[in-house]
Order: sequence, then C-alpha cells, then structure tokens
Amino acid sequence: MATNDIPVGAPCWIDLITSDLAGAKSFYHDLFGWTYETGDEEKYGGYVMAFKDGLPAAGLMQNPGTDDGYSDMWSTYLRVANLDDSVASVTANGGVVYMPPMDVPEQGRMAMLGDAAGASFGLWEFGGHEGFQAHDISGAAGWHELHTKDYPAAVAFYQKALGWQTSVVADSADFRYTSLGEGPAALAGIYDAAADLPDAVPSNWQVYFQVDDTDATIAKAVAGGATVVVEAEDTPFGRIAGLTDPTGAMFKLTQPPAQ
Repeated sequence: MATNDIPVGAPCWIDLITSDLAGAKSFYHDLFGWTYETGDEEKYGGYVMAFKDGLPAAGLMQNPGTDDGYSDMWSTYLRVANLDDSVASVTANGGVVYMPPMDVPEQGRMAMLGDAAGASFGLWEFGGHEGFQAHDISGAAGWHELHTKDYPAAVAFYQKALGWQTSVVADSADFRYTSLGEGPAALAGIYDAAADLPDAVPSNWQVYFQVDDTDATIAKAVAGGATVVVEAEDTPFGRIAGLTDPTGAMFKLTQPPAQ
C-alpha cells in the first residue's frame, strides 16, 4: 500500500508499547522478518521504527511503566487532515482525550483518545511520516478491527466523529459487523464483541498481521514465548488466530483464503 492510498479516517499506522523493548524487537524480527531503526533519543524518545522489506511497517516504544496503568499493547492510528479539528469532533461526539495533540518533530502530529465505547486509538496528521508503506503483505498488518462492547455507540461514533462511510456486513443476533468502506475495498471493521470480551477487558482495537501460513507462524511464535489465546480457525476471510506476545500484548494472525 502506497502512502497516497491511505484515505483520511482510515488506519494509517500501528505501534507497540512494550515493557521489554529489546525482547519485542527480537520476537517480531524472528516472527515477521522486521528490521529496525531507532530514533534520536532527544527528539523521539528512542522510538523504534520497524521495516518489512525496507518499508515502514510499525513502531515500537518502551512502556514507561505498567505501575502507571500502561499495559503492553498494540495501538491503531487513524489518519486525519487536521488534528485539532478531529480531536474537537471526537470529544463533541462522546470521546475522551488521553494524550492531547502534540507535534512529533519533522514527522507529523498525534493524539491518543478513547471512543464513545471506551476503546483507545490514536490520530495521526501526516508530516514527514506518512504512515505504513508495508501493508497487506506477509509480515505486515493486513487488517484493523475494533472489538466493542457497545456496538451501536461505536458505529455512530466513528461515523459522526471521523466521517466514516460504513457498510453493514452482518446484522444477526449472533454476529454484527460494520466495515469502513465496502467489500474488497473495506479498510477496517467494527465487531460487536459484547458477548466475547470479559468484564475486565475494555473495548479495543486489534491488529491482524498477514502471514503465509497461520499454523507455522503460531508454532514459531510459541517457540519465541507467545501464548495462543484464540485457536486457529478457518473463516471466509482466511485462517485466523489470536496470540499474546511474550509480555502480553495481543495481536492476531490472518492467512488470506486461497484464491
């Protein structure tokens, strides 16, 4: 995916906050073949850029401390044209600000927020950094999905706050799903996870990494210290599994269906 293919409102970047930065770099290098560049400590706090086949794929950064309420986790960022206007729209539509707008020198502007159903997400206004360029390929993010405990509120929030043009994929009693965009052109999904998420787990964005072989990748991940939390399953969208990395950050694997 080229940078100019990422429309406003769509996922444009992912990053990992981890309590073991060196261990995470090793784990994801072994799993996906990532290489890394570490940013200037003074400018960027040692933020690490991950590359797949030489293209920006993700970021990693040291967790400042789980004692302060920061769990190791993957975060999804949505592209916006004007960060201040988008943050105002988020709060006007029931969202909350966790980290107010800030400049990232020479790269862009960011903020961290919570949606109307309690899921955290980031907003990114392009500057020198224009999001992931490795996407929809093996070893990089392939799908982005919100698992929400309040499906109607979440769908309305992203429509109103961020201008999503949505399509209903399914609306049955046991499966409700809405996508940003429609069909093969869809860019993200919202899943009604009210019956799935434990009380202690909030609504959350989940990152699906594309792989050539889900089962082989699971075996490699487990050997590297990961834990399987959702067993591999064949679906109309491919063979999918859920894991946590060695420090507990959740991620998904997806093997596209055979063409």
